[in-house]
Amino acid sequence: MLPADAHPDLANAPQPRPADCTALFLAFNRLALQGFGGVLPVAHRELVERTRWLSPQQFMELLTLGQVLPGPNIINMAIVIGDRFFGWRGALAACAGLLLVPLFIVLGLAIAYQQQAAHPAVAGALRGMGAVAAGLIIATGVKLAGTLRGNPLGLPTCAAIGLGTFALVGWLRWPMVWVVLGLGGLGMALAWRRLRAAGGAP
Repeated sequence: MLPADAHPDLANAPQPRPADCTALFLAFNRLALQGFGGVLPVAHRELVERTRWLSPQQFMELLTLGQVLPGPNIINMAIVIGDRFFGWRGALAACAGLLLVPLFIVLGLAIAYQQQAAHPAVAGALRGMGAVAAGLIIATGVKLAGTLRGNPLGLPTCAAIGLGTFALVGWLRWPMVWVVLGLGGLGMALAWRRLRAAGGAP
């Protein structure tokens, strides 16, 4: 678990915070039940715009952390956010809110799908859901693009790394782990170098 002071910006920002673990549970349960096709767009709306527990920059930083850690990024984010506010109890509450009710819904839908999978209407509906999920991810990317203005790498370098990632994963089909280790490591090294040159890193 991350200590409360592991991220100075998170620790010192004068922002609202959840009243207790129940508030965390309800917030993550609410975003999970709205997350058809992808939870990240709803997570941004819930955590940044509605509750304002995170700033857009903090959300981007936690999303980046969640992407490079093993496991689903939204689960990783829930653990870090819950731990930030209430330690291991908060991490459990956030994960439970994210998973408990959707688990029963997915099990019910899996049983229904097993019985109706061959129906043409079901196949068409699933293809439509895929298009919606892609649109939600693109919309979230556009919404978060504004946070890159404060990135130490600068917008051109961030765009180059993003395009390189798209080319390697989407076009050349490289394994994700090597892309994360390669371009991710390069991005961290460049950011550290620029922060050090600016006097912001040891």
